[in-house]
Amino acid sequence: MRSWGVLGGLAAALAAGVYVLWGPIAQRKRRRRGLVPGLLNLGNTCFMNSLLQGLSSCPSFIKWLEEFTAQYKTEQNQSAEHQYLSLTLLHLLRALSCQEVPEDDVLDASCLLEVLRIYRWQISSFEEQDAHELFHVLTSSLEDERDRQPRVTHLFDVHSLEPEIIQKQITCRTRGSLPPMSNRWKSQHPFHGRLTSNMVCKHCEHQSPVRYDTFDSLSLSIPAAVWGRPLTLDHCLHHFISSESVKDVVCDNCTKIQAEGTLNGQSIENQRTTFVKQLKLGKLPQCLCIHLQRLSWSNQGTPLKRHEHVQFNEFLIMDIYKYHVPVHKPSQNDLNQKNSEETKPGTKDGIAVKPSDAEQTHGTKSLIMNGACSTSFLMSSGAFPLAAFPECSSPVYLYRLMAVVVHHGDMHSGHFVTYRRSPPSSKSPLSVSNQWLWISDDTVRKASLQEVLSSSAYLLFYERVHSKVQHQRLELRAEE
Repeated sequence: MRSWGVLGGLAAALAAGVYVLWGPIAQRKRRRRGLVPGLLNLGNTCFMNSLLQGLSSCPSFIKWLEEFTAQYKTEQNQSAEHQYLSLTLLHLLRALSCQEVPEDDVLDASCLLEVLRIYRWQISSFEEQDAHELFHVLTSSLEDERDRQPRVTHLFDVHSLEPEIIQKQITCRTRGSLPPMSNRWKSQHPFHGRLTSNMVCKHCEHQSPVRYDTFDSLSLSIPAAVWGRPLTLDHCLHHFISSESVKDVVCDNCTKIQAEGTLNGQSIENQRTTFVKQLKLGKLPQCLCIHLQRLSWSNQGTPLKRHEHVQFNEFLIMDIYKYHVPVHKPSQNDLNQKNSEETKPGTKDGIAVKPSDAEQTHGTKSLIMNGACSTSFLMSSGAFPLAAFPECSSPVYLYRLMAVVVHHGDMHSGHFVTYRRSPPSSKSPLSVSNQWLWISDDTVRKASLQEVLSSSAYLLFYERVHSKVQHQRLELRAEE
């Protein structure tokens, strides 16, 4: 018995030595597989954990935070991280994207709730919250942090100087190029976009001035399902930008036309007509967050959750939803010249069918539609080899799926999980990983792309893919 005790003590000492030297076996395996750290659930904080995992899969957002927080590096105060949301968020996202080596495989994100309290957001860790609402809390708080900073006019920022000075058209001669102007406080976060609202009178076809509204995420309602027809993300996007009639709207142009046909001095009432209103995307962001509205109401007024599966692809083409400045109507001479053209194959009613400049640039509607190309092509991993598919014109606004937030349960209780891409390897940090992960708080495992595309998405995080020409233009703008 005494020898067994000695052997047991030696085994315990050996196990303790192995733990001290190499750490726990689970930790070694996790880092060897390339899995990301999980997040500790502080009560009911799965909504926060899932959102942080989704944001950490967006490299453009992390890069923007790094540029945004560059000013704080000069501050000597060590507690700056606990005062600024941008610093707290950056450190969490860098750790979740394996850009910083965390001490543990399970991180504690309670620091985010603490810094949000400084911004007057009281979010309890024991009450169930919504991940989409937290997303808007973070983006609006980052904008507040940016607006609170002092805006010092740069010496060579002529556009910010007094109008009298600009009118004098002062020119300065320097040796070499002017120093670059800091655009930190003018630049928006990569989720910032703009919506356009277009109103056209049905009677006189007069178009009112286009209105612009900002957005951080596209909140799409799910249209009614048709039997035998699957719901797709395109259906939701088309439903979002579909035109609607607005009745009893004063038309200034109709009133003006009516006044021109009356005698002088006769009062004319404002002419009210029906307008057609349509939304489109005036500015598409670098990072696109799409929220699928799964809240509905019964006839009795009780909230219900919609569980329909909305099909989405790994790649998303947004050209057809982009607003373009309307082209002027052709004159009568242009029409006569067009009618005089000879009838050739591919003509219609004797007039040659020639794509417009916008169609040549952005592709026709049938080619731009998501899903018009091969399904296996759109769902494939890696790059977007358009040359292999000549029937698909090259899209300008192409997005790659980076993360999906899923809600399990009903409107009263549930749980948020995240599908996200694994961070790229240190050997090629600019590449995009094809490995997907399933994350539920502190539990992390590998997942397939098919599993991701089969999930009932609540939040979709896409990031824009730029072509080589677009990359060169962006680099030139950054140098200017």
